[in-house]
Amino acid sequence: MTGPSDTASPARPPRAVVGSQISHDEEMFGAAFDGRVIRRFFSYVYPYKKRIYIALLAVLTFTGAQLIIPLIIRYAIDKAIVSTSASTSLLGFAVAAFGAAILLSYASNWVQDRIVGLTGERVIFDLRRAMFAHLQHVSLSFMDKTEIGRMMSRLQGDVNSLQEFLENSITAVGDLVLLAGIVVIMLMLNFNLGLVTLSVVPALLIVRLIWLPPARRAFRRARETNSIANGALAEGIHAVRTVQGMGRESVNFRLYDDKAKENLLAHLRSAKFAQIMVPIVDTLTGAAMGIVVVVGGTLVLDDALDVGVMVAFLFYVQRFFDPIRSLTIQYSVMQRAMASGQRIFEVLEVPLAITDKPDAIDPETIEGRIAFENVTFGYVHNQPVLKDISFEVRRGETVALVGPTGSGKTSITSLIHRFYEVWDGAVTIDGRDVRDYTKAALGRHIAMVLQDPFLFTGSIFDNICYRTTDATHEDVERAAKIVGAHGFISKLPQGYDSVLDQQGRNLSLGQRQLISFARALVADARILVLDEATASIDSYTEREIQVALKRLLEGRTGIVIAHRLATIRGADRIIVLQEGRIVETGTHEALLDRNGLYARLYALNYASFDDIPADEIREALAAPPMT
Repeated sequence: MTGPSDTASPARPPRAVVGSQISHDEEMFGAAFDGRVIRRFFSYVYPYKKRIYIALLAVLTFTGAQLIIPLIIRYAIDKAIVSTSASTSLLGFAVAAFGAAILLSYASNWVQDRIVGLTGERVIFDLRRAMFAHLQHVSLSFMDKTEIGRMMSRLQGDVNSLQEFLENSITAVGDLVLLAGIVVIMLMLNFNLGLVTLSVVPALLIVRLIWLPPARRAFRRARETNSIANGALAEGIHAVRTVQGMGRESVNFRLYDDKAKENLLAHLRSAKFAQIMVPIVDTLTGAAMGIVVVVGGTLVLDDALDVGVMVAFLFYVQRFFDPIRSLTIQYSVMQRAMASGQRIFEVLEVPLAITDKPDAIDPETIEGRIAFENVTFGYVHNQPVLKDISFEVRRGETVALVGPTGSGKTSITSLIHRFYEVWDGAVTIDGRDVRDYTKAALGRHIAMVLQDPFLFTGSIFDNICYRTTDATHEDVERAAKIVGAHGFISKLPQGYDSVLDQQGRNLSLGQRQLISFARALVADARILVLDEATASIDSYTEREIQVALKRLLEGRTGIVIAHRLATIRGADRIIVLQEGRIVETGTHEALLDRNGLYARLYALNYASFDDIPADEIREALAAPPMT
């Protein structure tokens, strides 16, 4: 079985390079602002622009209410309480205005939270759907070199970072307006007292400039060590059978413990940087309020300042540092979003290497003739797996592909289905290049049964008729009977309605394979590819399904990759590959008579070693590769 994993691959990069790649992919913070990411992201927000405008209006209304409340309190103190012209009606008006501002603040905040929350969920849903739809069509060459765990991280964690960014962006507008409004109002109420009060801001800026670089490094390190620890945990869980079998429990625990401790120290350090700004901001807030009390109190005693103005100053100073604290957090959210957005849009920009031509055909039926015409192909540049391969499979013929690991067998079947593009030459079906067919046509007319059958969570019935929704219960049952699966399915409590666990793990491997055979039969494709399809089935079961396979292949073109003698003998023709080239072709008996590579493979892998003299085994093992 040949694929990207068993072909020659480039030399492993140095450890430092690997580490830098991981660091880049797991980077928590990016640039503070990336216009390209913003434009791409807001293209998904644009369909909901009316909601965003309403949310912005609600935020500005909430901010306005927050700004006006201290002014109402100032009015109540100066005009309705301490003034010589104070009256109950003025106090009642102030109380009513205060209540209205509170209600307006609450209502606008509720509208903003609800609209932004719902819109964020819809935008993220659209983004996840776009990523999933795109990944369904990207070339397998991209998926071969992409770790599933990191792809899941992009679909989940990175998308959530963008959702957090959207929600905080609306709030940030309100914070900026609130900050500017407080400064303007304080300066308008009393310019000199406003300047003195704002004198603490430069100190805050200096502290923040000193704090930010080490804080970013600490947060990034926490994210990286978290990823490393999670990777070690996942590996230990997946490999628990091997770990227990080799008695490596204590060793594995020590390895994980080291990574977990490193993660703990990194998180403690990041938590220290995250918390250190809180007392600093609180101290500066207290200093500003102290300035207002001392300076403002002196002015009040000198009758140079109204009491209500000083009280309003105290409220504004108390609120002044809230948006600063919030904007500091939102700055980090924006940086995370820029890094996450870059990774997400990298996925969405992966080109679709396998695309339909504008004039690609989608025939209702095909004959099933296959031809390889001087095909050269590989997975890595300048490292071909198939080298100038040419052969033809006639309509209704069953051809077996045989050869050592890495000889190119699976690559041939992948090119028939056009999972990859050939480098040179052409693969044709019915005399027409596979590139002239739509991908949907190839999927409909070619059925594949692989060595490791993949079953989806759902009922057995749904899995068997996965390729077509037109299959009836009778069609599914008839297919199951032909391949020998009906017996064990009917014994299950719910029969064909029995729900399979993830990947069908509540069935044996052989039972899962039989269901995949039934699925291929229901698909009723003209071309059938069996890639080590019987490798996971015991000899007794295999004998039972040989007749079923013969009936399954009747009238169909079959490409069979197998190391099992019974399947090889049933083929009309056997093609023997070695190092990407065809070295022999013929029937089972003819190839044995030739005493070439096939005969040696048969002796070493297919026949019983008890039936072969020891000197013949030694001679076969010592024989040089055929050219």
